[in-house]
Order: sequence, then structure tokens, then C-alpha cells
Amino acid sequence: MQQRRIGDTELGAIGLGGMPMSIEGRPDEERSIATIHAALDAGITLIDTADSYHLKADEVGHNEELIAKALRSYGGDTSGVLVATKGGHLRPGDGSWTLNGRPDYLKKAAKASAQRLGVDAIGLYQFHRPDPEVPYEDSVGAIRDLLDEGVIRMAGISNANPERIRLSQEILGGRLVSVQNQFSPAFRSSEPELELCAELGIAFLPWSPLGGIARAGGLGTSFAAFQRIARKYDVSPQRVCLAWELALAPVVIPIPGASRPESIRDSAQAPDLELTAEDVAELSGE
Repeated sequence: MQQRRIGDTELGAIGLGGMPMSIEGRPDEERSIATIHAALDAGITLIDTADSYHLKADEVGHNEELIAKALRSYGGDTSGVLVATKGGHLRPGDGSWTLNGRPDYLKKAAKASAQRLGVDAIGLYQFHRPDPEVPYEDSVGAIRDLLDEGVIRMAGISNANPERIRLSQEILGGRLVSVQNQFSPAFRSSEPELELCAELGIAFLPWSPLGGIARAGGLGTSFAAFQRIARKYDVSPQRVCLAWELALAPVVIPIPGASRPESIRDSAQAPDLELTAEDVAELSGE
């Protein structure tokens, strides 16, 4: 698979988002592990998770534990796999999402995540979402401390605007390696963040990168363009979507969520699809 970079680490250009395997509608464990193994077989070396990817209040870290189990049971070499997790977003178990960006909480959460993942240091730890009750610089300061203490190897942020990206880079002393924001054909408001990451050489990880791609009515002519180009290359519209995102900047590493082996196998082939400049312009609505 084509390689891209997060910090000092080269990874496959497509990652795997673990959330669908642990929240509402999740499959059984056997299928989830098969999905993770299929991703690894396809050359995916970035798996994104969070301690909040679970259903019940008493199963915090469900997805982290699932990924750790899948890596242990995989027959091949997993030494080059980067597991990126997040902290600061919580699920109390009633279907809602809450926030906790307090430094003491984030430090405890990161150490608990490392234990569930079975690692001495988390490869990439990301502050999941800003907490309006806590100064942003305090939350990112906790991530800096975790980095300095060696609890985490690399630091990232999620759901951040350009101002917070620049602030985080300053607080972390130039060590911010990634920004994970929602970005897809149906949700393009993070284009300024993508452009800033490209300028600064920071990896941009679109979450929900296929958002809206299956709903023709929701995307109108844009979706028609994805369908038309998919027919042109005899591939799925989803693969075209990921190839389009990869073409926007060399720092982009989409992390499509998956809960079926066949879907992640298809996504993993996106880096092999070479779109023309005309294709990219059409898909971008230019």
C-alpha cells in the first residue's frame, strides 16, 4: 500500500476506524476480529480507536480491548501497526456522549488505555474533543505532560479548528503530529483545517470519510459525480471517495469505519486508484 507519514512513522495511506465494532449495531466479536485481520492483510497499519467506543457504562475501552485481542491473535507481523486512541469523550451508557477535558482525568485515561492496549507507551494519543468547561490549553497541556513522561509516543488532537491547531502546536513545542476531524463529501467544513495541516506538515485524519456517500438524495449532483467516476474505473463510489480525499493533500490519511471484512478490503484499495486532475476537480465541485 502507498505510504504516508504521521510524525516519524510511515503508515499505509488508509487506516481503519474501530468505532462501528463497539457502539450501537455492532457485530459479534468474531466478525469484528475478522474485520481487523482483513485490514491487516490488506496492508493497513493504522487503527484508530478511543476509550469511549463502547455501549454500556461498565465496558469503557471495549474497542481498545477488541483491537488488542485481534492483534494478539493475528498470524502475521504486527510490529509496524500504529494503534491511535483518544481520551476526553465519554459515554455514560445511556446512548449520550459527554466531555471531560480535565488534565487529571486525561492522564488517568491515557494510562488506562495503555493498559487495555497492552503497551508500555501509546503510539498516538489524541485529545478527543474540546471541553467547554476546561481551558483548551490545560487539556492539551496534559497531553504534553503525557508525551514528556513517555506514557505516549506521539500526540494528536481531534475536532479542532485552525486556532486550536496552532495553539496545540505551540503548547506541544512543535510536536503535534495529527489532527482528526470530520471530513467527507457531505461534510466539508473542515477544509481550512485540512489546508492548515498540509501547510504545517501535520497528518490530517478524516473521520467518517464516507459520510453521505451512499445517500444519493443527500448529495445530489456531487453523488452523481462519484457514481459516474466509479463506473468509469469499475470500482465502488466509496473507493472513489477515499481516492479523492487522498488526492487533496499528501498529509491526508482517511480512517473509514468498518465492521465487515469486505468493506475494509474495498477501502484499502483506494490508494491504488489514480484519479485524474479533472476527476478531482469534478468531485471537488470546481
